[in-house]
Amino acid sequence: MKISLPFVLITASLAGLCQPAAAQIDLSGTWVGTGQEGELLLGDFTGIPYNAAGRARGYSYSQSQLSEPERVCLFYTQTQLFNGPFGLKISKQTAPGSDKVISWTLGGWEDRAPMIIWVDGRPQPSKNAPHERTGYTTGHWEGDTLVSYTTHMKAGYLRRNGSPHSDQATMTMHFLRHADLLILAAEFDDPVYLTEPLYWSRSFRATRNAVEMLDGPCIQGDEGVPEGAVPHYLPGKNPFVDEMNRVFHIPVIASQGGAETMYPEFRKKIKDTFVPVERCLTCGGRGGPPAPPAAPPAPGAPAPPR
Repeated sequence: MKISLPFVLITASLAGLCQPAAAQIDLSGTWVGTGQEGELLLGDFTGIPYNAAGRARGYSYSQSQLSEPERVCLFYTQTQLFNGPFGLKISKQTAPGSDKVISWTLGGWEDRAPMIIWVDGRPQPSKNAPHERTGYTTGHWEGDTLVSYTTHMKAGYLRRNGSPHSDQATMTMHFLRHADLLILAAEFDDPVYLTEPLYWSRSFRATRNAVEMLDGPCIQGDEGVPEGAVPHYLPGKNPFVDEMNRVFHIPVIASQGGAETMYPEFRKKIKDTFVPVERCLTCGGRGGPPAPPAAPPAPGAPAPPR
């Protein structure tokens, strides 16, 4: 029997519709980060498109805020996914009596609450709904990529050095799996502190080894800051504004952040003011070449100050 080409194409198309949906890609399992955290100096806003309000809020931050009794056990927001040192444990939840996935859960860390990504079509809550550190996240599949959208986060930090974000911030993430490699790519928007979106990416690799998440209960303790006090710096009083310059010779204009610091062209603007660092200034004996020996003093010269 002779079969026409249009019939073959229609049959193939219908067969494609009967194949398992791309949403059947399994993200569950244990994943370990493939990279390490970089140096986190206070006042380093390089690459963050801050406006004046975001920069001012960041410079008011004191690391001692983490020692307030009210904040000792306070979670970071979900931005910590891209800045924390831990891996991921991802699990899926199905509808009772069915294999239909209704949500994915990214397990919590000691300083980040779990993230639940609802993929059952439920809407985002009202803009007036309570904001939490966990945020509220919905998701859908675009081909073989899970796309999630997080809203309703409390004000928090983009980096663990006081780089702020507001409670109006949102985060869109793409989960891309390639065999044993999982890539998270995110767009972060904040109409209060950012002039344009901030983009992140982080890679994880599947592992069968146990990955410690340190997600046990937090026990509040006295860390030296009295209850009711909020350590902070007044405008113009933050002593760490020029720390990136003192340690790595990065010009202050770069560490202040801003949209232009996100792009390679910014290097041309600062190249005449950048002095390369000859040796590691923060290794503390844990790496980097040793300091060159001091030249002997000239005869009759006074002893150098201590």
